[in-house]
Amino acid sequence: MFTGIIEHLVMVNKLSTSPNGAELFLALGDFYDDLVIGESISVNGVCLTVKTISGNVVSFDVSGETLKKTTLGTLRSREKVNVERALRIGDRLGGHFVTGHADGIGTIKEKKQAAGQCHITFSTEKRFTDMLIEKGSVAIDGISLTNFDIKEFTFSVALIPHTLASTTLGYKKAGDRINIEIDLMGKWIKKLLENNFSRGKSTITREKLFEQGFS
Repeated sequence: MFTGIIEHLVMVNKLSTSPNGAELFLALGDFYDDLVIGESISVNGVCLTVKTISGNVVSFDVSGETLKKTTLGTLRSREKVNVERALRIGDRLGGHFVTGHADGIGTIKEKKQAAGQCHITFSTEKRFTDMLIEKGSVAIDGISLTNFDIKEFTFSVALIPHTLASTTLGYKKAGDRINIEIDLMGKWIKKLLENNFSRGKSTITREKLFEQGFS
């Protein structure tokens, strides 16, 4: 589990592909000197498990399914990626709960500067925008962001200068692809609604939603 608050931008050392997956090597620098094999790290919003540690270079296995559902398979040597270590009990939760299980891929449709911020519009599948709400949370390449202006196939976010300077969205441009993870609450509510309507009638009431913690 992660928060979507990116800790560092690190460089891709190498991506070695095979018929069934890939092995990703990242140069993590010296700021993760207590890293251990088996630890989970979010890489551009995808939860990966540390496989080997050699100096400051760390490797991860990437499954074929992950390569199909995310942008990791297109990473190039010396490209920078967002990384975040797993949340520890007692840590401050500055973003929102992010699992690192990306739902799919979107594309930057437009990127434009506004007063003191940058607006980015993403295009993606309707099944993803259907689970977004105005001012709700969404993870883009592992970055916890607030979405607005949701349409059938697009949604937008506003980035402050710090986010631009400390994440991959600072240098990405229109046409670039990104990983999307929908907020867990949106996915659970959609599943709940689908299950009820598939039985021929909805049994959801305001009272039942309150009982489940939705307000």
